Amino acid sequence: MAADMQTGHANGLRRTFGVFQLTMISVGATLGTGILVILGEAVPVAGPAVWLAFVLAGVTALLSAVSYAEMAGMVPVSGSSYSYSYATLGEGVAWVCGWCLVLEYAVSVAAVAVGAADYVNETLRVFGLELPASLTTGPGLAENPGGVINLSALIVVALATVLLMRGAWESGVANTILVFVKLGILVFFAVVAFTAFKAGNFAPMMPMGAAGVTAAASSVFFSYIGFDAASTAGEEAKNPRRDLPRAIILSMLIVTSMYVLVAVTAIGARRWQWFETAQAPLVQIVEEITGSNLAVLLFAVAAVLAIFSVVITVLYGQSRILLTMSRDGMVPKIFGLVSRRTGTPLAGTLIIGGLVAMTAALIPLGELADATSIGTLFAFFLVNLAVIYLRFKRPDLERSFKVPFGPVVPALGALACAFLMINLGGTTWAVFGAWMAVGALVYFAYSRRHSVVGALSESDYRTSVDA
Repeated sequence: MAADMQTGHANGLRRTFGVFQLTMISVGATLGTGILVILGEAVPVAGPAVWLAFVLAGVTALLSAVSYAEMAGMVPVSGSSYSYSYATLGEGVAWVCGWCLVLEYAVSVAAVAVGAADYVNETLRVFGLELPASLTTGPGLAENPGGVINLSALIVVALATVLLMRGAWESGVANTILVFVKLGILVFFAVVAFTAFKAGNFAPMMPMGAAGVTAAASSVFFSYIGFDAASTAGEEAKNPRRDLPRAIILSMLIVTSMYVLVAVTAIGARRWQWFETAQAPLVQIVEEITGSNLAVLLFAVAAVLAIFSVVITVLYGQSRILLTMSRDGMVPKIFGLVSRRTGTPLAGTLIIGGLVAMTAALIPLGELADATSIGTLFAFFLVNLAVIYLRFKRPDLERSFKVPFGPVVPALGALACAFLMINLGGTTWAVFGAWMAVGALVYFAYSRRHSVVGALSESDYRTSVDA
């Protein structure tokens, strides 16, 4: 296993990414999700202080991001926080973390893809067309009782799956282009919205009090899911120990700045109550301010491309995490098979893409977003603990990046994650509990019996992180 942790070449993965591409992976997996999909649901909860909710969630994510950066420099492999937990806290904790990551990545992809339907409809409306209600959401949503399937979400995930199966380099180029597209449309939105800016829209700042802001922060934490995507590319990075920490921190700074900018200008352009009934609120604001069908068309198409970028990069991360877990015997070997022709885990990508496509097509957005947040927060909690553990257990290890102020920052990161988890609703906790119960059954029925090793021995650990 130590050899696997040192190089991806032996397993068919190709080292093609520098710090720029790694940063684009994290930005691509993160930027746009919360603003384009979740903003309309967060504003009625927090009111005009929704931008504070993004800041609170961003600070929480940043505290965990620096812990990810330290671990990524020491354990530069494709398993993200699963690998970090395995190398420090042992197999059992690693399984819990990996199971949370399965929830985080698979469900977040589905949630983002679900949001594509509104923007596809906005594009079609420019031409006087619209998808029927039966094709815009899955069954069981009260607001759309006639829903059968979310066709847009299904198509977006299917196309992303096909692109990922062609190769990491090709999907990386496509993602980089799409990242610049969504940076452009978000800046464009901010400029347009600022022309209608009214400071009075921010009064009262917190109509639901601080509780509303913290509740919204717990939900919009979903917007920061994906910053760790660069850490899933450890075996496809040219210089992972140097570049992974840089990419993680840089992506967080870019994403947080854009989220706050767009949230502030959106509230400045429309009173917070307006968002309660808005569908695809950003494109509606552009339409109402400009009155231009061309502007609406360009924005809506770019929004769909932005969502597509998130789907590509998060699906990429999911396939690499399962590949790493497969090497350890924690999931079936089919997820670890790498094509010699494309250098990608073809079978695993196809299986994951198919399951995510069906989830996105049938389950509404709100339920998916909260379930994603709690799984992610718990995985981040474990990474912060891993950093603290290693600072005391192995202070001698070489670290290409060190979290400032010793164990204080990762301790704050762990507490912040726990705080946001507590603020999620009872239904979300019930779903999380059920998910973890299923994970326990899978672990004891399959993973523990097929595990390559029970946990890294001290000598294996020293070899893997010091090599």
